[in-house]
Amino acid sequence: MLFRHLFSPFRIKSTELRNRIFSTGHDTYLPEGGLPSDALIAYQRARARGGAGLIIIQVVGVHETARYTEALLMGTSDKCIKPFARLIEVIHEHGARVFVQLFHPGRELLGRPDGVVQPAFAPSHAPSERFKVIPRAMPEQLIGEIVTGFGEAARRMAEAGADGVEIVASHGYLPAQFMNPRVNRRQDHYGGPLENRLRFTREAIGAIRARVHGDFIVGMRMSGDEHDEDGLIEDESVAIARALAPELDYLNVIAGTSATASGATHIVPSMANAHGYVAPFAQKVKQATGAAVLVAGRINQPQIAEQVLASGAADLCGMTRAMIADPEMPNKAQAGRLDDIRACIGCNQACIGHFQLGLSISCIQYPETGRELAYEHKPRTQRRRRILVAGGGPAGLKAAAVAAERGHEVHLHEREAQTGGQARLAQLLPTRAEFGGIVTNLTAEALRHGAVIHRRSTVTRALLEAERPDEVIIATGSRPQLPPFEGQPEQMVHAADLLAGRATAGARVVVYDWMGDWVGAGIAEKLAAEGAHVRLAVNHHCAAANIQTYIRFETVARLHRLGVEVHPWLRLYGGDGKTIYFIHTPSRAPVAMEDVDTLVLNAPNLQDDALAAELEALGIPGRLAGDALSPRTAEEAVYEGMLAGWAV
Repeated sequence: MLFRHLFSPFRIKSTELRNRIFSTGHDTYLPEGGLPSDALIAYQRARARGGAGLIIIQVVGVHETARYTEALLMGTSDKCIKPFARLIEVIHEHGARVFVQLFHPGRELLGRPDGVVQPAFAPSHAPSERFKVIPRAMPEQLIGEIVTGFGEAARRMAEAGADGVEIVASHGYLPAQFMNPRVNRRQDHYGGPLENRLRFTREAIGAIRARVHGDFIVGMRMSGDEHDEDGLIEDESVAIARALAPELDYLNVIAGTSATASGATHIVPSMANAHGYVAPFAQKVKQATGAAVLVAGRINQPQIAEQVLASGAADLCGMTRAMIADPEMPNKAQAGRLDDIRACIGCNQACIGHFQLGLSISCIQYPETGRELAYEHKPRTQRRRRILVAGGGPAGLKAAAVAAERGHEVHLHEREAQTGGQARLAQLLPTRAEFGGIVTNLTAEALRHGAVIHRRSTVTRALLEAERPDEVIIATGSRPQLPPFEGQPEQMVHAADLLAGRATAGARVVVYDWMGDWVGAGIAEKLAAEGAHVRLAVNHHCAAANIQTYIRFETVARLHRLGVEVHPWLRLYGGDGKTIYFIHTPSRAPVAMEDVDTLVLNAPNLQDDALAAELEALGIPGRLAGDALSPRTAEEAVYEGMLAGWAV
C-alpha cells in the first residue's frame, strides 16, 4: 500500500476509524441559530464522503457565557439533540466517525449579543491582550454551572449519536486558563499548585463520564507551546498531559493561544510555518503518556501525514485545510491519484479569514467549499458548445475547468509561456512560495476535465474570427498603472516589475502600499532582507491591513525584526528627486520622506477588458471574470471563474 500507516484502521475503545485522517474542529460560520444547518450538513457530508476517518465537529458552547461569536453551535438545551442527530447521521452514513468539541472560551470573547460587549469570565482578573477583554473572576457557583454544562452537553451529543466528545483546552481557552499559573491566580482549591489548577478540567471530565455510556469517547485538545511569554510552554503542557491522560481516551495536540498576536498565528498556521511542525511535541506527549495522540499543524499532504505516523509521533493526523481545499483528498490518496489532489497552500484567506469577517467558510482554490448546496454538483450541459477562455490566470483556469467538466469544448488561450497570471509573481514574495500551488492545482484541474490550453496565444480579433466560439470568457486580468503624481522622483518602479526582475531598487527605498495586501509588505520584507533601508508608507492604519489576521501578525513581526519603518495613514502626493511627498489622510497634513533612491509602488491596477469591445463588434457573447471585471484578489478571480464556467 502506498500509504501503509495513513490508511490503516485505528481503534479508540470500541470505535474503529477507517483511517488515520481526521478533520479538526473548526469554525465554519455555517450554523444557524446555534444549531447545525443544511449548509453545515452538506459541508461535512462532502468531507465524510471524501474519505475522512474522523470528523470532529466545531465548538459547541456548554453554557450561556460561552457565546464567543453569534455563529457558535450551542449544546445547552435538549432541543439541540435532533438537529445534531441529523448532522451525525449523515456523516456516519458515509463511513466517518464523529466527535464533537465541547467549549467555553473564558476570557477569549468576541461576541456582542444585543449589540453590546458581554461580560467575560475567567479563573482570575487576567485581561486578554489581543481582544482587550477584562474578565471577572469566576465565582465557584459559576464554575459548578459550567462543569455541569460540560456534562449535559456531552449527554446531548451522545443521545444525538456522536461517538465521542473533545474538551477544548487548547489555544488559551477556559480549561487552559485554569491550567496556566500566569492566568490563574486564584487562592482557593482551583488555583496554586498544578493539582489544583487541573481541578476544573478533571471535574468537567467527571461530569461527562457520569452522563454517558461506557464506550463513549472523551478526549481533550491542548496546545503545547502557546508561543507567548505568559503562555504555557511545552514542559508544562507535557506535565498536564501526563496528569490527565489516565482520565482521557486520547489527546489532540496543537500549538498557540488566542490571547496574543504571537500565539494566535499558530491557531491556523500559515505557509510561513514548516510542515508538520507540531509533530515533535506530539511525540513528547506520546512518550510521556502512552496515550492515543492526535496532531495537526500544517499537515497538508498525505506524504507528510504518512511520515508523521511512520515516525510514531502520533496516531492520527489532522488535515483540516487539506480537506477544505479538496474534500476528496483521502479518497484520491488511497487510490494513488496524488497528482489530482488540490493541495492546500496555507493562505488562510477564505477559511479562517472568512470566519474572522463573519462569512461562511470557503477556499480560494475551491469556492465550492462552504457552498455545497449550490455548487457541489455541476450540471452537465444539454448542448455542447465551443467556449473560448481568454487568459490563463486563476479566473480563466477555473472557468475552463468548470466549463469543461460540464461537457463543453473549451480552449483557453494564455499569451505568456506559463499559466498563472499574477499568481506566478505572488509566489516570489518572502514566505509565499507555496502560493504557486494555486497555479499548479488549477492548471491540472482544467486539463483533467478536458480543457485545451494554448500557451503564447493572444486572443485577437483575427483569432476570434477564425475560431468563431459560441461564447468567450474574458479573464485577461489587469495591468499596473501610475497613480496621480506631481513631479518626478529619482527612480519609480512598480512592485510587479521588481518581482519579475524587470527593475532593481537602490539602497534607500520607500514602498508606497495603497493596497495593504501581501505585495506591499512582502516587497518591503524582500528588500530589507537584501540589505536595503526600507520605509513602508501605508495608505491604511497598519501594514498588511487587508490580509488575514494571523498572517498579518507574522508579517508585522518579520518587518519589525528587519528594521522596516512603517508609516501608516499616508497617501502618495508627489516627488522631487530624492524627496517623496505624502498627505497624512486623517489630518491632511503634508509628510516628506527624504534621501530616497527608489520609490516602489503597490497601487491599484487597471482592468484589462479591451477584448469586450471586440466581442461586441463581432456579435460573440462574452462575460468578464476576475481582474478583467474589477481588480481584486485571487479568491474573487477563482470564484467568478467558477460562476462563468457554470453559466456558459
